Amino acid sequence: MFENYNFTITERFMRYVAIDTQSDPQSNRFPSTEKQKDLGRLLVQELQEMNITDAHLDEYGYVYATVPATTYKELPVICFCAHMDTAPDCSGKNVKPILHQQYDGTAIVLPDDINQVITIENHPYLKEKIGEDIITASGTTLLGADDKAGVAIIMELVRYLQLNQQIKHGVIKILFTPDEEIGRGVDKLDLKKLGAAFGYTLDGGERGSLEDENFSADGVTITIYGVSAHPGAAKDKLVNAIKVAAYFIGLLPTNELSPETTDDRYGFVHPVHIDGIAEKATVQFIIRDFMTAKLSAYENYLKDKLETALLKFPGATATFDITEQYRNMKEVLDLHPQVIALAKQAIEKSGLTVRTNGIRGGTDGARLSFMGLPCANIFTGEMALHGLQEYVSAQDMQKSMEVLVNIVTLQEAAFEN
Repeated sequence: MFENYNFTITERFMRYVAIDTQSDPQSNRFPSTEKQKDLGRLLVQELQEMNITDAHLDEYGYVYATVPATTYKELPVICFCAHMDTAPDCSGKNVKPILHQQYDGTAIVLPDDINQVITIENHPYLKEKIGEDIITASGTTLLGADDKAGVAIIMELVRYLQLNQQIKHGVIKILFTPDEEIGRGVDKLDLKKLGAAFGYTLDGGERGSLEDENFSADGVTITIYGVSAHPGAAKDKLVNAIKVAAYFIGLLPTNELSPETTDDRYGFVHPVHIDGIAEKATVQFIIRDFMTAKLSAYENYLKDKLETALLKFPGATATFDITEQYRNMKEVLDLHPQVIALAKQAIEKSGLTVRTNGIRGGTDGARLSFMGLPCANIFTGEMALHGLQEYVSAQDMQKSMEVLVNIVTLQEAAFEN
């Protein structure tokens, strides 16, 4: 299929990661940072240069584009989606991507911080990448493979299809989103304008992986109210909300129910932010589990611990607010088995073994699924996300693009039944 095709995906990816697109969870704007639009404008320009005439960036930072059908048969419209922003967890400014050609299995020392060493011992997946071309950052920033690998893969798909018009496929919608890393990726999306029937996000890891479920998620905000008093005359009067919050946090277990002590299908209760003064303190949590019903059990657990803390500090009061964030996309995808079946067939046609995984987190695809656009998640090769040792294999990205080509060419038969 690609014998005479000159991939540009490596150069494309390295061009994209050099653009700072870090999102900001403290911002009230949308997108949360205007710099995300810098990448959006470049993508629109490149799409238009590939004769995708309707490619455009809207006021909210979304890039919409359409690859026209090359068949007269009416087929459900596919959407391929990736997010442009990078995580707030680690700097995304002045990313300097480095290409390590034909990786030989030895330690990769990142030049801008020689204490950052990527090894097979710490990153076992690298053992499968010996002989491939590995891209890293330089040691002081994340790389941004999450999710600019997905962006580059979709852009390469468009290029390939535009150069090979003989390939028969239906209408393909392209969507690039901002602010996915802070949970707002589809807040302003115009689904009617997008006009797709189902889709795939490109935001997965190991080669061959296909993810059809993710954590369900709630946010919890606990506001603790103390009793303020002048510290010079505070005896038997002051109730310090900071101390109540600290005592409450101290009641949480250290050996279970947390991200640092769980894996696989185990959920967690995770404090992510705390601030306050003696009069008032706020603690924010994220609550996660594959089983949506368990979220309420975790929240009741927190309520019990909070009540224990309040009893310890007479006079203190608190409010407990729950915000639904996203739900397990499997609840929707189970109603659309052809979406998963098509992806599995496409992966297998690429000569890969399908790795079915659950995402210990969320994606735009989870929210899109519940908005009416069933979406599964396909691998890109992005690994060690949100950190200084993030990396991706160029060959993984190429293989992912091959899977997308298979999806659009296999679609007709998949949806005949």
